Amino acid sequence: MSSLQDTYRPSHTIAWVILAFVCYALPWSVLAATLPLPANGQPALRIHGSNTIGAQLSLLMVRGFLKEQGFERVVSQNGLQENERLVIGTRADGKSVRIEMAAHGSSTGFQGLISGEADIAAASRPIKSSEALKLESLGDSRGAGSEHVIGIDGIAIIVNPANPLASLSTEDLARVFSGDIQDWKALQGPAGPIHLYARDDRSGTFDTFKELVMASSGKSLAATAERFESNDALSAAILKDPNGIGFVGLAAIGKAKTLTVSDGQALPLAPTTNTIATEDYPLSRRLFFYTRPLETNPWVKALVSYAQSPAGQQWVNLSGFVAQEIMAVRPVVPSNAPDSYQALTTSAQRLSVNFRFAEGSATLDNKANRDIQRLLDYLKQNDKLDKKVTLIGFSDTKENLKRAELLSKLRAMAVRRELNKGGVIFHDIVGLGEALPVASNASNNRLKNRRVEVWVH
Repeated sequence: MSSLQDTYRPSHTIAWVILAFVCYALPWSVLAATLPLPANGQPALRIHGSNTIGAQLSLLMVRGFLKEQGFERVVSQNGLQENERLVIGTRADGKSVRIEMAAHGSSTGFQGLISGEADIAAASRPIKSSEALKLESLGDSRGAGSEHVIGIDGIAIIVNPANPLASLSTEDLARVFSGDIQDWKALQGPAGPIHLYARDDRSGTFDTFKELVMASSGKSLAATAERFESNDALSAAILKDPNGIGFVGLAAIGKAKTLTVSDGQALPLAPTTNTIATEDYPLSRRLFFYTRPLETNPWVKALVSYAQSPAGQQWVNLSGFVAQEIMAVRPVVPSNAPDSYQALTTSAQRLSVNFRFAEGSATLDNKANRDIQRLLDYLKQNDKLDKKVTLIGFSDTKENLKRAELLSKLRAMAVRRELNKGGVIFHDIVGLGEALPVASNASNNRLKNRRVEVWVH
């Protein structure tokens, strides 16, 4: 109240009376709804793209967003086709807003952005060069103003619970899904034909699997694979087939059995919250909202901001994916870790965030730049600003070991530079070169090895 009293002047009496009347007479929901309602009943937002995101996450995110905007009644109904939804929010004054969603695959989201039929592309893979080129006249579609990471997912390799197999390498996965291996006996399982289940060609899940598994081995998906538009439908089919194997987003595992996955010389990992949050799991991937560069629709900006907020991130967790919240864990240090790594991490906890970089550089990527602020918030809240943080940088394999070590140290220094701006004083900063790879250095997945871990003491 002191601030009101300090700024009060007799000449402002009428204005204050009107303001008081508005504040007490109107419900909070009306005051909160600051976004302009579209004219002529047009949708405020059109979200097209990934079925992985659209099956549940987009719906929960939109419902929570509308509630925060003051729409007291929010209902959803089926659209004209399968995997399409219409969400309608209604305010206390009776005015309403519509948000349309179509989840037919990541590529359809980018097609919608290009054609102008969508405002947001939900994608379970990064934008392709050919798609970015078609949006080039509008600006940089890979820039921070257009590419927004909303959560982390892991492509789970699933089999029927009756299958005794526990683990596969990405190389063996490529041989299985290409049809080179057609019997479970070749994988030390019981004899029987392998039945393949895969997502359809429009799916970002399939694109990611194709890039991280098939392309690295120069393989293509076998024509005998049964294809699905929906993750959930694929997972349900696996439960009915003891000889089946497939791949789905984390949220669609259901009662299927997941296999651990190894890539190159890295140890096999299961798709857990921690291995996916750090993106160490070989088949981890980011979930995106893409918008047009220089987007002016306030509804687009507001939803993207909400998706990045703690309120929005809760829906990521509730949908079965991994939110971008930072937590401290005490992982098991690999037995093959260098002595220096073991010494640095003794009595320390690892944070559930890795910093990664734009391809071919030591420049933080879009997610890393946002994670800087998340990390600063965590360190402030947990009193870790003063000599409590160790940064450990890594590199992929280089011909010169000294060069690999230098590059890993430079990446750690890039993170240090940004955190310094927030007042962080470090316990230690080191570069361990090509030690402890989490992916094969002979594939596209080698980018995962270019990372910086964060440990707190």
